Amino acid sequence: MNASVDAGILALAGKGRLSGASALVDGPTFEAGAARFAASGMQLGLHLNFTESFGQPGPCLPLRALIVSAYLRRLPVTALRASIERQLRRFEDLVGRAPDYVDGHQHVHQLPGVRDALIEILGRYPRSRPWLRDTGRPRPAGLPLRLRAKAAVIAALGARALARRARAQGLHTSGGFLGVYDFQGGAPAYLAWMRRWLAACRDGDVLMCHPALGPDPLDALSAQRQAEFEVLAGDDMADLLARHRISILGAEAPGSPP
Repeated sequence: MNASVDAGILALAGKGRLSGASALVDGPTFEAGAARFAASGMQLGLHLNFTESFGQPGPCLPLRALIVSAYLRRLPVTALRASIERQLRRFEDLVGRAPDYVDGHQHVHQLPGVRDALIEILGRYPRSRPWLRDTGRPRPAGLPLRLRAKAAVIAALGARALARRARAQGLHTSGGFLGVYDFQGGAPAYLAWMRRWLAACRDGDVLMCHPALGPDPLDALSAQRQAEFEVLAGDDMADLLARHRISILGAEAPGSPP
């Protein structure tokens, strides 16, 4: 996404606080940083992108327009397949290996049309078979209604169909899904959510996060990304992980969720 996000991810990987990082392969900084990410010990995933414009070829729409087009079955299938294959090849070219997993920027990997093309391509993928992020099992315990509703909307946009198609192709998916919130409230609010997420966490779950180390004037979420970094890097996070006996697994277990 930007250099501040890269710096935050790599710093947290060095502290053992992240299991993986999802790559926007067309982003402005990934090519220069790919070798550092590959050497970080994290799992590395393809963050499939159809909504963020970096001047790349292929379909790219605002999220709402992409969702509407997907559900009206108006997305160009041939162009979708070509874009997914191109993003996979670019990941391999820059990292030197296949991705450990695939997810989607703004969860686009689960939308109709996109998921079908993705599962078809991964089903005949000639290299190691990545696992897929499944948003369909949120862990809502202790969260307010607005956040439970947001997690439910994300799941409703195709998680069940994605998981079903993945299983039919012998692809693994992640377990529960945590980390959905409103990107408000700074570090105090994020720490409060983190306490609830980790209390509800189970083996194989994925907790998404969006940290950055330092500001970026072009990023509307820059302040909250820095707040996430503060919490994830801090002593409170270490205490929470120890209290709940949570291990953050990295690239030592490729082919399965961390």
